[in-house]
Amino acid sequence: MSDWILYVILAGGVVFAVSSWWGVRRLRARHTRSAVREDAHKPEAGLQRVAVILNPVKAKAEDARRIIRGACHLAGWDEPRFFDTTAEDPGHSQTKAALAYKPDVVLVGGGDGTVRVVAETLAHTDVAMGLIPLGTGNLLARNVNLDVNDLRGNVHTALFGHQRYIDTARMAIHNERTGASSEHAFLVIAGMGLDAEVVGDTNDGLKKAVGWLAYTEAGVRHLPGRRKRVSIAMDDEPEQSRKIRSVLFANCGLIPGGIDFIPGAMIDDGVLDVVVMSPRSAIGWIAVYAKILFKHNRNLPVMNYYRSGKVVISSSEPMATQLDGDPSGEATKVTVKVEPRSLLVRVQ
Repeated sequence: MSDWILYVILAGGVVFAVSSWWGVRRLRARHTRSAVREDAHKPEAGLQRVAVILNPVKAKAEDARRIIRGACHLAGWDEPRFFDTTAEDPGHSQTKAALAYKPDVVLVGGGDGTVRVVAETLAHTDVAMGLIPLGTGNLLARNVNLDVNDLRGNVHTALFGHQRYIDTARMAIHNERTGASSEHAFLVIAGMGLDAEVVGDTNDGLKKAVGWLAYTEAGVRHLPGRRKRVSIAMDDEPEQSRKIRSVLFANCGLIPGGIDFIPGAMIDDGVLDVVVMSPRSAIGWIAVYAKILFKHNRNLPVMNYYRSGKVVISSSEPMATQLDGDPSGEATKVTVKVEPRSLLVRVQ
């Protein structure tokens, strides 16, 4: 890699870090909308049966295990039942086993991937999910206003906090080239195109070292790519043909760095906020970034917002997809649907 490319990547990382820090400060000062619009309610008083799905490789996993046990003991409850994820199973069978225990709440200790997998099984069960954020992004936790750096506080909220229903969404992925098909839930933001390419190409070592800033390096490398023609249909309306770089399907709006990517997105409004991005040059991407960072209202021809309960996108060539920051394979067609108020979550 030539020196000038390294300089561009370094400069981009510095600019992104500084602007994101500024965005966090601005967010704390001015961000007044609630992540959800429904009032939270207190769970029924009394003893609770607690199950815990824990990713044991996370740095603070053992601290979380100890704090959860101690809190349940002080409350006079039964010993919590722990189910550890593995490299082979990120939480599917563990969540089914936890539900067989008939818990009042299932705590999830891990990153966005663990939370998404557990929520996929918990949705529509009316069993509450408590969040113990131990990952890099912790996107759902941020969107329900949890302090992701307060482990004890999050355990307290997960065990003794209020609860409310939020929307989930599902993405059906089909690749006509390979014949592969799958369907998965997501909670925050799924995508097709550039964002998924960046997620899939981010260096794991760099991610462990600098957290969400690692996406900057991969983003800079993927910006020069070309637009691809797709057809987009929303809520069974006639499809439209577009050339795009990326399409995002947002259930809520906060992303790492404290950036309020979609200020109007609500996590329980029964619709998805769809963002179609189609820059063809660096200038277009700078305009997109400025719009997101400074939250200006002027329309950009390369960035369009829609609201829909169902979105179908078809492409003549496979495009990368992602679910809450996890690569989910290439697709020539995706169908995304919202599932209103399908998941019960513990909040402050």
